[in-house]
Amino acid sequence: MKILIIGAAGMVGRKLALHLLATGRLGDQAVTEITAFDVVPADLTAGKDGPALTIRAGDVSDDSTVRGLIAARPDVIFHLAAIVSGEAEADFDKGYRINLDGTRHLFEAIRAQADYRPRVVYTSSIAVFGTPFEEPITDTFITAPLTSYGTQKMIGELLLNDYSRRGIFDGIGIRLPTIVVRPGKPNKAASGFFSGIIREPLAGVEAVLPVDDDVRHWVASPAAALGYLLHAATMDLAAVGPRRCMTMPGLSVTVAQMLAALADVAGPETAALVRRQPDPTIRAIVAGWPRDFDPGRALELGFTSDASFHEIIRAHIRDTGHEQQA
Repeated sequence: MKILIIGAAGMVGRKLALHLLATGRLGDQAVTEITAFDVVPADLTAGKDGPALTIRAGDVSDDSTVRGLIAARPDVIFHLAAIVSGEAEADFDKGYRINLDGTRHLFEAIRAQADYRPRVVYTSSIAVFGTPFEEPITDTFITAPLTSYGTQKMIGELLLNDYSRRGIFDGIGIRLPTIVVRPGKPNKAASGFFSGIIREPLAGVEAVLPVDDDVRHWVASPAAALGYLLHAATMDLAAVGPRRCMTMPGLSVTVAQMLAALADVAGPETAALVRRQPDPTIRAIVAGWPRDFDPGRALELGFTSDASFHEIIRAHIRDTGHEQQA
């Protein structure tokens, strides 16, 4: 089986690639080749006995580049590449070029191949929903985003449904919760502070909180995100039906609950490293985000998520070696 990961240098994409390289399997099938593509080369190394690894860098919005990736006819394509929410809002043209044009180029490159119908796993976002919300939001709730990023992701979902309906590929779209705790440096996502208020204090560094403590959000761990991708790539899509996109399970938690869990796990002195500094721009963006979901459809189809926010913090500590702070 040949695998293509578009967005392999990102946190979730790299985690997926490392898993496939380590196990050499996707479900019950052996993985023979992995192509890891992103705008910069992914930090990956193949093992001597595992799948062959090809690392490529380029622009996903360049049609010829994407057609070159698809020419190898991968069996499963994970499409994770995107300009994140804050950057897509700040740079209108770049957001549509990467998030929409890049997705369309990928789908058209697949269509151009004769007798070829791969599995496509498309990572969408809960940003496809906009106010006013029902509480909790079900999979039948209207997708009416209030950000450019959410609009770009919603268009991608519609394209995925239509290309799958036409038999061009076998697609599934998974709406990711905000993934916390993201390791490494902050990115330009408006939601980045949800990770920052946990990650930085655990490393002994002050973190800035730009929103109020009563802000509620839908979150999941990096391990849960990996599980979503693996299940989406291997599940029987006959049970999914024509609506190929769905919201993944997660946890609905407030900032106050996150900080309380941080204090429980790592001590009140660690939680005290979070400094309140309101940011009107971030507050305005977050105010239009959904807060709670009923992921019953995804659960019925076998997707699973985290047990508690305490466990998300403990997993981050195990993964990053910050035990001295806990």
